[in-house]
This record gives sequence, structure tokens and C-alpha cells, in this order.
Amino acid sequence: MAAEPETLLSVRDLSVTFQAEGGPVRAVDSLGFEVHRGRTLGIVGESGSGKSVTSMAVMGLHTGAQVTGSITLDGRELVGLAERDLNRLRGRKMAMVFQDPLSSLHPYYTVGEQIAEHHRVHFGSRRAAARRRAVEMLAEVGIPEPKRRAGEYPHQFSGGMRQRVMIAMALACEPELLIADEPTTALDVTVQAQILELIARIQQERSLAVVLITHDLGVVARVAHEVLVMYGGRAAEQAPVEAVFAAPAHPYTRGLLDSLPRLDDADDAPLRAIPGSPPSLLAPAPGCAFVPRCPRAAAAGTDASERCERVRPRLVASDGRAVACHLPLSPAIAPTDRTRKVIP
Repeated sequence: MAAEPETLLSVRDLSVTFQAEGGPVRAVDSLGFEVHRGRTLGIVGESGSGKSVTSMAVMGLHTGAQVTGSITLDGRELVGLAERDLNRLRGRKMAMVFQDPLSSLHPYYTVGEQIAEHHRVHFGSRRAAARRRAVEMLAEVGIPEPKRRAGEYPHQFSGGMRQRVMIAMALACEPELLIADEPTTALDVTVQAQILELIARIQQERSLAVVLITHDLGVVARVAHEVLVMYGGRAAEQAPVEAVFAAPAHPYTRGLLDSLPRLDDADDAPLRAIPGSPPSLLAPAPGCAFVPRCPRAAAAGTDASERCERVRPRLVASDGRAVACHLPLSPAIAPTDRTRKVIP
């Protein structure tokens, strides 16, 4: 019997609220999930669903926001932790790769200097040792001629190579948790595949816990073990990746899957999209946030649709997956052919 994977990151009842001109905005609302060592959790959803806000909360990077609930990393509570203690954990215990590497790298310093400085801060290593570590990390992430390129500046690297540099910097101090926030969005499909393969390879070699933030379920299918689907700052569905692609339980998850391009689509076939727009978080609905866009609620009849509008669905777990929906899709639903022919 296989041993249960060890939980490294545990998030319980997490809420993140910002003060805006129009009133408080709860960007994340009562969210909970776990990430295990050696496993990848894909957090997916449209823009504004709360994915990046969640990752920033884990890293303790929100300033001026009210963060409540619990975030524990290897048993240590992070919510309310002093900034100096968080600084010791960032990079050493947990690290983050952001979406735009060009804005994350300093233009006035070589990439080698920036990686070396990261290592010196956490380990107090000498300059020569830190420089050697920088070259080692550039080689590990596949930068050719790493010793020479360590002396170059960010603008001398392509977008894909800059993202490799960011991954090298994030992993230089051997963290146990890596959060990658849309790491392939600005890259072409070939480079995107290379970056995903790099993250997957390093995760296996180091038994990393990885949180991959993305809007693209095709990316999740390539590298994730579990999936958390977010909508309106809440969890809509949580399940193993195979279950999500074989039989999505939430209508929103099905909509995301149906929006993926198919290899057998005609060249002039229009892209499918979920009608409507994501909800405003300034005035959240009392019931299900997805109900204005939900085809099942529209077809369910007055009583059922009114319940969806009035009553917020609870996240109910069953058979290793959880869904927050009054009208979930049948778990026995036949797999859609779209799940077999999506473009990765």
C-alpha cells in the first residue's frame, strides 16, 4: 500500500480583503487546499478569480490587505508572521517565479550577480562561492555557456531564457515549495513546453512541492497532479487532474474545458468561450457567483435557479474530489472527446 504523500503547504479558510474606493473587495474568500511534497497543484481560473492573490498571500507579499485564516508551511503558521521571519523563509523555504521576468530582474546588474546575491543573503557565502553557485544554477536550468552568460544583463536574454534565469534564482537556495505564477503566458508554444518540462524535471529531481498558477487547463494537464478551479475568489472544484479532464463536476470547469482549442477543429472554426463576464467582487452575489453564466442553472427551472442565486453552495467532498455547486454534473458523465484532443 502506497504511503500518503506528506503535506508541505496547508491553507485553511483563507480570505484576502483589499480596501477600494467603492468599498472592501474580498479577492479570496474562505479558500482551502493542500500541496504535498513532490506533487504539483494547478490553480486555474479566469483573470480576477483570485489565483495570483492566493499565491501572493502564501508568500506574505500583500501590503495593506487584510489576510485571515491559516497558511502553514511545514507546520509553521505564516499568517501574522513578522516580516523579518518571512524574509528568512522566502527563497530558503519557499520561492516564487513571476509572470514577467523582465520586470522582475534588475536591468543594471548581470544575471549572475543577481543569483549570487540571492544566495549570499540566505547563506552568507563568500562572493566567489556565490558566483560559482550562480553558474551552476544557470547550467541546471539549461542556459548554454553558463559561465559566460552569467556576466550578461537581462536585456541580452530572450524571454524564455529570462524565465530560466528566474527559475535558477528561485531554486538557488534549494526551497521546498516553488510557486510559479503564469510562468509561460508571454512565451510561444515551443518555449512554453520547454519551461514546463524544466519545472517538471527539477521538481522530480528535488521532490519539490509546486503550485502552478495559470488560466490554461492545457498547461495544467501537462504537469499537475491535482487541480483547484477558482471562480470569484472561491473554490469551484478540487480534484485529481485525471478526474477533472475525464468528468468535470462543476459547470464552470466544463466551460473552461470546452474553451480549449481542438486539434480537429477547422481552421476557420471560432474559439468557444463561456458567455458573460466574471463577477464583480465589489458587490458579491449572495449565492453562486457563476449562476449568471451557468447553462445548468438557466435550464433547471425557477426553483432550482433561485436557490443558486440565493444560497452559496458549500464545497462538498466525495471520492477524493470536491465541488461547490447545487447542480453538479454527474460524476458518471461520459468523458468528452474534447478532453482527449486538446492542444497542450
